[in-house]
Amino acid sequence: MFMGRTLLFPAIALGVLGLSAPLSQARQSQPAATGQSTSPNEAPAVDPLKRELSDKEKFERQKAVRQELKGPYKTWLNEDVHWIITDQELKAFKSLSNDEERDAFIEQFWLRRNPNPDSPENEFREEHYRRIAYANEHFAAGKPGWKTDRGHIYIAFGKPDNIEAHPSGGTYDRPVEEGGGTTSTFPFETWHYRYLEGIGDNIDIEFVDTCMCGDYHMTIDRSEKDALLHVPGAGLTQMEAMGKGSKADRFTNGGLENLGTGPGTQGNQGKQFDRLELYAKLSAPPPIKFKDLESYMTEHKLLTGPVFPFDVRTDYIKVTSDTVLVPITIQIKNRDITFNTKDGVAKGVVNILGRVSTISRRPVQTFEDTVEVQVPSELLSKTMDNRSVYWKSLPLRPGMYRIDVVIKDVNNPDHIGTWAQGVKVPKYDDEKLETSSLILADKMERVPSKQIGSGNFVIGNTYIRPRVASNPVTPISFARNQKLNFWMQVYNLGIDEKSKSNAATVQYIITNTDSNKTVLDTSEDSKTIGGNSDQLTVEKSVPLTNLVPGKYKVVIKINDSVSKQEIVQSAPFSVE
Repeated sequence: MFMGRTLLFPAIALGVLGLSAPLSQARQSQPAATGQSTSPNEAPAVDPLKRELSDKEKFERQKAVRQELKGPYKTWLNEDVHWIITDQELKAFKSLSNDEERDAFIEQFWLRRNPNPDSPENEFREEHYRRIAYANEHFAAGKPGWKTDRGHIYIAFGKPDNIEAHPSGGTYDRPVEEGGGTTSTFPFETWHYRYLEGIGDNIDIEFVDTCMCGDYHMTIDRSEKDALLHVPGAGLTQMEAMGKGSKADRFTNGGLENLGTGPGTQGNQGKQFDRLELYAKLSAPPPIKFKDLESYMTEHKLLTGPVFPFDVRTDYIKVTSDTVLVPITIQIKNRDITFNTKDGVAKGVVNILGRVSTISRRPVQTFEDTVEVQVPSELLSKTMDNRSVYWKSLPLRPGMYRIDVVIKDVNNPDHIGTWAQGVKVPKYDDEKLETSSLILADKMERVPSKQIGSGNFVIGNTYIRPRVASNPVTPISFARNQKLNFWMQVYNLGIDEKSKSNAATVQYIITNTDSNKTVLDTSEDSKTIGGNSDQLTVEKSVPLTNLVPGKYKVVIKINDSVSKQEIVQSAPFSVE
């Protein structure tokens, strides 16, 4: 049903309805504005297209617009995208005057949310309609499932990490923060999300079916599920059962919840505003510091000034079986930054806003920062070819995401740059020989013990600053007076049962791709890197002085003699 609806708008061939006929009739009913003579004493003819509309005419025009919004367009607006359309988009859609504009709007609506703009498939739209179908199948209660509170939360935030379900209600032992004691409840569910971007960690959302009809509604009052709440002498809390409190006291505190008092309830009254704020945030976007940049990200606002070019690189490093570290490296050339000079110092400032979203366009991570570049004014011209690099490392679960980045040249406000790309964070198999990304860097060194695992460009105990290619086709470039530093991790090496160590060969090959000539071919035993672990970190630095300018490729081969597996990683680069 719903997947079919996504194909409806590109397929239908509707004529332009709406205001075209009423407007043409209105024009024919007016006196002609041209082709008539007027005497000097007569008032000039009024152009009917420029005259002020009367209140009645304005009402009729608005009525025509409302009447035109029917059929599939009305269904799309009121049902399909009810939970995901923004107020601005809703207002804009209602202001459109014909079906051609509405078709174009709907196409752009889904395009803005496409996690991979370069792909003809729109995974966000597919996932959205899948969620609607799921909600209709599982949450219907005298009305379609998408209209219910559970359907709303499922469509907006996806499947919770855990559901505590009590479909029949019945006996319930209250936790101490609800007053303790035993009572009987209506059917209820508690949905737990480990993390929601912009909302917080460990989010619990409670749904209660007080009508016993299957229509669970979201509540911020934990006492609402208590079926004995208004029954005197029944369902008492620990303090009430001990005679240290009265059940009537629950209804006199004036708070959001009618929970009894007890050893674990002292903070409930002070947290009621936190609960209100939590539920308000469930429908709000994450806070954005650079508001002027958000419109370029969320609305695909057109750039009015010169494009601010920059390059982006993403890498993937295993942390656990469920978490992958995704370093995002942003590279900006100094010549593209506007510098202001004061007191002999040239200063450039760039605001950076980034957002990682799921395929359903739900923000997962948002980062924002300011990068400053300062050089003595007399050296500015000599540093134009230098690059400024920004680094942000994000922990993500395996899956498909969309990354949006917007940058702004603060000294030239019309100088805006945008970048968007779909990425697939890999799922690392615990039984299969795997590797991280192969990172080529212009700087790599050990960090002091107090900086291990923290700070920009730090992975574990290594500071590694990646080089970023100008585009996917052009390889990363190095100068001959630099070193080629490369870094990679290897996972799931086999461990020999007798020696309790790994046994793999790590081979390094550098080939001149212009001449197809191998300029380096060397190997080492995995035991020299770390013999007692199923994980290795490969770090090498190669001087480029002896390499002629041209295009090259570095290849790393891992041959594991214990697990009988082999894996190869490679990366192109050039020497200038």
